[in-house]
Amino acid sequence: MESKSCRGAIPGNIVVDRLNGCFNHPFGVHLKTPSHSNPASQDETRRRLLEAAGTVFAEVGFRCATVREVCRRAGTNIAAVNYHFGGKETLYAEVLRRSQRKAFEKYPPLLDVAADAPPEEKLRAFIRSFLLRQFDEGPITQFGRMMSREMVDPTAALDGLLKERIRPMADRLRRLVAAILGCPLKDERVRLCCFSIVGQCVFFQHCRAVIPRLFPEQQLDAAAVEPLAEHITRFSLAAMRRLSDPQTLRRRRIAPVRGRG
Repeated sequence: MESKSCRGAIPGNIVVDRLNGCFNHPFGVHLKTPSHSNPASQDETRRRLLEAAGTVFAEVGFRCATVREVCRRAGTNIAAVNYHFGGKETLYAEVLRRSQRKAFEKYPPLLDVAADAPPEEKLRAFIRSFLLRQFDEGPITQFGRMMSREMVDPTAALDGLLKERIRPMADRLRRLVAAILGCPLKDERVRLCCFSIVGQCVFFQHCRAVIPRLFPEQQLDAAAVEPLAEHITRFSLAAMRRLSDPQTLRRRRIAPVRGRG
């Protein structure tokens, strides 16, 4: 017997095959799309999705996160992600941008250091803000956790973030290091010193599970920021003194930044 499959609408404006529809309606299953009638409600749904997705992506990463789990935590219909964001990929990119924006609004790269401050002082602020974004005890930490995953398992969202935030940050650090070394931006020493500085900062995020097992006495919270920032700054400046142009050393007398009391 040949069955005819024609298409029709069921409640909720979802178009389905009527052969499937006959299985849904007897059991009282009605598919619904998000309502268009209440803009305030839609904004609230979008906000809940972004917050829930930030938590899920930070916990398990983009690959393992599911739309179903995001919607469960947000308390929304499973169709809400497609309706508001078009899919998981777009939702993730928006969450990454949103968490990045919040992190840098709270902890800007140079904090409150004056524009005419010495490069050594700016470097210390750069390192301190980097660590503050990692060790913040609130939602700000989501950005650091997601970026840690991006470094080893990049998604399509990384290129957009590279252009918007990472490259400008890298250029800022390069200028600081070049000023301290007293050499051109393209000098290899500048690039290598930048690698070393950032490597020291991200170490604590990447090795967060191992450090307390090896060194239980080492704090990895907001209280650790000041001593770690001071150590990384002094360590880096000491290395750059050895690498600096001799004339720059004589002219500027590069010295470690004093700790704050």
